[in-house]
Amino acid sequence: MSSSRAASSSSSRNRQSTQERVLAQTTLDAELNAEFEESSDSFDYSKLVEAQRDTPTVLQEGRSEKVIAYLQHIQRGKMIQSFGCLLALDEKSFNVIAFSENAPEMLTTVSHAVPSVDDPPRLDIGTNVRSLFTDQGAAALHKALGFADVSLLNPILVQCKTSGKPFYAIVHRATGCLVVDFEPVNPTEFPATAAGALQSYKLAAKAISKIQALPGGSMELLCNTVVKEVFDLTGYDRVMAYKFHEDNHGEVFAEITKPGLEPYLGLHYPATDIPQAARFLFMKNKVRLICDVRARPIKVIEDEALPFDISLCGSALRAAHSCHLQYMENMNSIASLVMAVVVNENEEDDEVGSEQPAQQQKKKILWGLIVCHHESPRYVPFPLRYACEFLAQVFAVHVNKEFEVQKQLREKSILRMQTILSDMLFKEASPLTIVSGAPNIMDLIKCDGAALLYGGKVWRLGTAPTESQIRDLALWLSEVHMDSTGLSTESLHDAGYPGASALGDTVCGMAVAKINSSDILFWFRSPTAKEIRWGGAKNDPSDMDDSRRMHPRLSFKAFLEVVKMKSLAWTDSEMDAIHSLQLILRGAVDGVVKPTGKASLDEQIGDLKLDGLAELQAVTSEMVRLMETATVPILAVDGNGLVNGWNQKAAELTGLRVDDAIGRHILTLVEESSVSVVQRMLYLALQGKEEKEVRFEVKTHGPKRDDGPVILVVNACASRDLHDDVVGVCFVAQDMTVHKLVMDKFTRVEGDYMAIIHNPNPLIPPIFGADESGWCCEWNAAMTKLTGWHREEVLDKMLLGEVFDSRNASCLLKNKDAFVSLCVVINSALAGEETEKAPFGFFDRSGKYTECLLSVNRRQNEGGLITGVFCFIHIPSHELQQALQVQQASEQKSLKRLKAFSYMRHAINNPLSGMLYSRKALKNTDLNEEQMRQIHVADNCHHQLNKILADLDQHNIMENLVAWIWRWLNLCCKMWWWLL
Repeated sequence: MSSSRAASSSSSRNRQSTQERVLAQTTLDAELNAEFEESSDSFDYSKLVEAQRDTPTVLQEGRSEKVIAYLQHIQRGKMIQSFGCLLALDEKSFNVIAFSENAPEMLTTVSHAVPSVDDPPRLDIGTNVRSLFTDQGAAALHKALGFADVSLLNPILVQCKTSGKPFYAIVHRATGCLVVDFEPVNPTEFPATAAGALQSYKLAAKAISKIQALPGGSMELLCNTVVKEVFDLTGYDRVMAYKFHEDNHGEVFAEITKPGLEPYLGLHYPATDIPQAARFLFMKNKVRLICDVRARPIKVIEDEALPFDISLCGSALRAAHSCHLQYMENMNSIASLVMAVVVNENEEDDEVGSEQPAQQQKKKILWGLIVCHHESPRYVPFPLRYACEFLAQVFAVHVNKEFEVQKQLREKSILRMQTILSDMLFKEASPLTIVSGAPNIMDLIKCDGAALLYGGKVWRLGTAPTESQIRDLALWLSEVHMDSTGLSTESLHDAGYPGASALGDTVCGMAVAKINSSDILFWFRSPTAKEIRWGGAKNDPSDMDDSRRMHPRLSFKAFLEVVKMKSLAWTDSEMDAIHSLQLILRGAVDGVVKPTGKASLDEQIGDLKLDGLAELQAVTSEMVRLMETATVPILAVDGNGLVNGWNQKAAELTGLRVDDAIGRHILTLVEESSVSVVQRMLYLALQGKEEKEVRFEVKTHGPKRDDGPVILVVNACASRDLHDDVVGVCFVAQDMTVHKLVMDKFTRVEGDYMAIIHNPNPLIPPIFGADESGWCCEWNAAMTKLTGWHREEVLDKMLLGEVFDSRNASCLLKNKDAFVSLCVVINSALAGEETEKAPFGFFDRSGKYTECLLSVNRRQNEGGLITGVFCFIHIPSHELQQALQVQQASEQKSLKRLKAFSYMRHAINNPLSGMLYSRKALKNTDLNEEQMRQIHVADNCHHQLNKILADLDQHNIMENLVAWIWRWLNLCCKMWWWLL
């Protein structure tokens, strides 16, 4: 892959490479599966290493039939596990078109504990599913089957008509039919009232709270926390967090076990251990349960007249593949529970805005798995599995956040290193500075060694090939990759380099940037196996884990064989950093930057000064006008906390006139309970740290005194002078007094709240609500105006899934992460934990995106029991949004001016560096005293110019200020030499 590619194409190239890798891996999976099925006990697991080496990056024609057969076998299996039974129904009539062999016994067996039924139902092809259950269960099932998303109400509690036994009915839609899994309910563990998604969420509430409370910045801490919470929640013997790498191989990234079990932490395994077909099923069905690997699977009987095969991909009962069951049994794992962790694809050039519909959002990928193993048979009821799935979704949201943090830190580090290396180049005008100095090119990206071939000479750093080998690499590049400006490979052996074997196990990965046809930069990486450390037990020669016995130890050994000639992959961001340095080097070596004359420089500074003053005046005037006419309270203080701004709205709300407020300390104007909050906010703002959405209460005066304090939600904006020093703080606030009173009435259920919710008064905020089962039960007029959806269109619909969802809902959310976040705040309120001012956004009926704040409060009856939630939407005022936009524009202008100065600095620096190089060359020649004096004067001038260019203080430049440099001069010494 060429490192000189355009940045905009890096992600598409990476995506194409990923697709090719998946196709190749699927081919290999199919071949291994066919060999396993044919050879049975003689299956040699070690052959996967040879197969993986021989597999090309594209499908071969001779293998396509084997791949198709393999995928059909995985997706169209006719067997289920025995912990439940299955029915397939016609989509229109709800008649049975397929059933598992154990379904008649589980669903129609007559129980002596239940009064006899005159005509007990019989289960067969053509039986109507509603005839098998009591009226209440049949009605609930019929209602769920009528939804567009039939899985929305899972699990549905039904009771058999003949035996009275309760079952969880879990419905999903398959091609051409509806598939229903039935799992027996244990009333002692999960009472019959515990059906529904919201009830399942409550089981994970404690674990989710712990994850939400974690500080950001540590993926290791996040993974360790989630495996600990799943361990406590499910009771399995071992819980692991598997992470998939870019080449599809996996790693046990975090683990917790019961005492006495061998740890697998740090284990890496080949991509073939989890086939691509299985990964596809994990994307479709997020939770996978295997109760007992030794249990006999149950056959599914289909209607012979069906024109299609029924797919069991979405069924929780789908039987496991015999190869996987053997692997589990070999590692003494009899039962397992696996949750998929699905995250956004990390595409650096695919910046999808937050205001685009969900279908245009980033593609989802399988980041990894949360895997639970148990040494004895274990069944986990559906509500607990659903809770685990929700926990995995919350975990995935935090993984996405960690990705963003890591990406920003990585980009910041790379930019910082690029700046340092660029400065070193500009000062010395020679590429040698970035290999001989500190830092050097090894600090730009992660590598084990580096080298520079420049002017026919070689400079080596770290673990790098010998000088002769580097020259041989350069020759190979000039012959095989003569048209490319760079190259990156994980394996020089796979790239076709003839001398790869001679490099041994020191170097196998390489990235190259050509400065020109003869000067080249190299970065090297050692094999991946050198960086792998498994915390498990060493392989004992006496163990029976030979090449025909599938086991984690053998997987680890096979993985090491696969990667012994490969390094870690070069990421797109690393290649972009190399490409940027390559361009800088070309400019430094070629010296193609045109000098800027003094007249031109003065002209640019003058234009910037006039432009800046005009904009500053415009911004100042606009800010003053906004503050005076705003319909929201705005107040300002100086660096000592004394009020120097108090607009008419603030005076109106508090009863304190502008003249009386000016000059008073801000802390004397707020309620005692808010003093510490305002102190902290003021302190942080004066340090340049601006807090948002902070609530405090302000005292009222005069005729307003009896009305009680004014409740404000405030954004702090630091006021800066021309030197960019903070000299005060401006508080842009929103009056929340009426909003709080309305919320209090709702939460206490005082008075006629129905009259409040349907009041068209503009002071009443948009309000919606749900009952304890998640059905939308409130939707006021303000909500109708905001969303475009009328009350009768949303009432009695599922709030999460039908009214709000990332797809197929009335109000679309921007992505799955936003839906999970809404689920968290709704369920937290049902558990008694209320949420204030959570960021929220959705698309209204016309497709317009609305950003707002959401407060969620529990709804209680007179006895104090939680009966649902009330949700209050707060839309920031137009004035507040406009003020923030003006502030942002001012900051952008300052940044633009700083970039202009930086550009001029670099434009001047480059030719100066060329002059420095020339002077150094002249010093090595025979010069007389006068000529050396001229060189010395030129050095001093260069030193002075560097000091000027290093000063980017905009104020000093604009005002043409002079900086004095003081140095001591020993006059006596000078006089003595003059007398001599």
